[in-house]
Amino acid sequence: MEAFTVLEALVAPLDRPNVDTDAIIPKQFLKTIERQGLGKHLFDAWRYLEKDGTQIDNPDFILNQPIYADARILLARENFGCGSSREHAPWALADYGFRAIIAPSFADIFANNCVQNGIVLIRLPADVVDHLFHEVAANPGYRLRIDLPAQEVQTMGDSRYHFPMDAGHKHKLLHGLDDIQLTLQHEEAIRTYEAARRQAAPWLFRDGV
Repeated sequence: MEAFTVLEALVAPLDRPNVDTDAIIPKQFLKTIERQGLGKHLFDAWRYLEKDGTQIDNPDFILNQPIYADARILLARENFGCGSSREHAPWALADYGFRAIIAPSFADIFANNCVQNGIVLIRLPADVVDHLFHEVAANPGYRLRIDLPAQEVQTMGDSRYHFPMDAGHKHKLLHGLDDIQLTLQHEEAIRTYEAARRQAAPWLFRDGV
């Protein structure tokens, strides 16, 4: 998992509240267990139209507008990521290229899944998020700077907004660690414990395994 420290990037605004995980990545794309390749299906029902049996880009959807082609920060409304707990949702967001999402609130399971996949979720008050939506609309190519060590968002006008972050989540994101990688940092201690356990209770281990 790629570590996250400081990101300065283009912002794409998704001005919809209660965006659920079925909208982020619809159910027909959940058969895969691969994290790569889901970006092209991100927001599939909103992003594409059917015309004469062919799927075409929806010109009205924000991510299909050329100015947002390289966006790495998604600006959203409250309760982003609600609905089912599918981990494919952050997989699709990450594969598309988003490294951070700013919103007033996020669904809990979605938020935990994002941490496991290196996506920084930034909770800011609704009035601040509303102000950022106005700034993005008024300034084509609007960019933000996200400083995770300082837990701070910096605007083009040099306004600064502090955001909360769980210490454990911050550590994982800064060092590019998911739960498995975090556990493996203690690999030697685990081996030592397992060896001692085999000595103390060999009957628990079949064929010495």
